[in-house]
Amino acid sequence: MYNIFKLSLVVFLISAFSVNAETIKVKLVTTEGDIHIDLYEDKAPITVTNFLRYVDAGHFNGGAFYRVVRMDNQSQNNIKIEVIQGGMSGNSDIGLFEPIKLERTSDTGIKHLDGTISMARGGPDTASSEFFICVNPQPSLDFGGMRNADGQGFAAFGQVTMGMDVVRKIQNSKTDQPTGEQYTSGQSVIDPVKFISFARE
Repeated sequence: MYNIFKLSLVVFLISAFSVNAETIKVKLVTTEGDIHIDLYEDKAPITVTNFLRYVDAGHFNGGAFYRVVRMDNQSQNNIKIEVIQGGMSGNSDIGLFEPIKLERTSDTGIKHLDGTISMARGGPDTASSEFFICVNPQPSLDFGGMRNADGQGFAAFGQVTMGMDVVRKIQNSKTDQPTGEQYTSGQSVIDPVKFISFARE
């Protein structure tokens, strides 16, 4: 009986350690409130490792959420989404490190659900520093979805665990007036929501 108890305890401790090893917790403090995020290193190791390079070195500090996409500010887009986008540069293809390989949702199993964090990008394998958080489920951002015409989807790599009220508040930020048919026209936040700090918990 004692040996069975010891074996059960060992299995429990190994399982607990594995869970902790696979999920990395980070906290983003913004001028509108705090957002807590779990990063799934076991499922999206390339994306998480890259993201943590920016977090650990403090490169996101002083960054901002500068773009929000709502149902009322994307009339030029045939396939609608709801997200807030931010990072350090304001350009989805620019960062301090080399762009990373796209980890497709068909490989990671991480879908774009309410509160999912994912990498912004232009073409495949171009994501670097900029990211977005989903508001409500966004299946058109998964592999096979056609928000991006290449159908490869975006690299989801974590989930907001606390602070979706802050995310929704940011999504309702005042934006510029749309001009013409530019893809992101009308989605730039007039007063970007600043990142005070971004660090592991």
